[in-house]
Amino acid sequence: MDDKIATSAEVYEMDALPRRHEVHADPEAPCNTEVPVTVTETPLREKSPAQWAYERLILYIQNFEQTLDAEHEVAMGFAGGDAGVIRIEGLGYFDPDIVTFYGSDGAGTKTQLIQHVSQLSVILRALPKEPEQVEAKRIGFRLAADLEKS
Repeated sequence: MDDKIATSAEVYEMDALPRRHEVHADPEAPCNTEVPVTVTETPLREKSPAQWAYERLILYIQNFEQTLDAEHEVAMGFAGGDAGVIRIEGLGYFDPDIVTFYGSDGAGTKTQLIQHVSQLSVILRALPKEPEQVEAKRIGFRLAADLEKS
């Protein structure tokens, strides 16, 4: 037993079943509301805030990539700071509460953002694929495959 004090909202959130729900103006817009078994099989009480944020980010990234054409890749913009936009090349977490993003900025400079889950606020953006690449990179599918293995 620990001495951690939780608000009633935090207790409710930890007991909630993982669900996804979306509504779009365009009825033809891709809308993936399924939550993979690998995300739901471990009770929320057993997940750190970092793992829980990481798993949900993967699902959002993968869903966003499904809307992109062959000439674009997913990137993230970050609220509150000068981090700007980075092309997503990797995503990870460090228990109990850190999420990290690996990538490169618009100039191609190697970039890593380390963020506490309480400060997490990102925007997914479509960037043109790099000209020398034959095909756009799809990190969301690799992340989801890794999620299925764990």
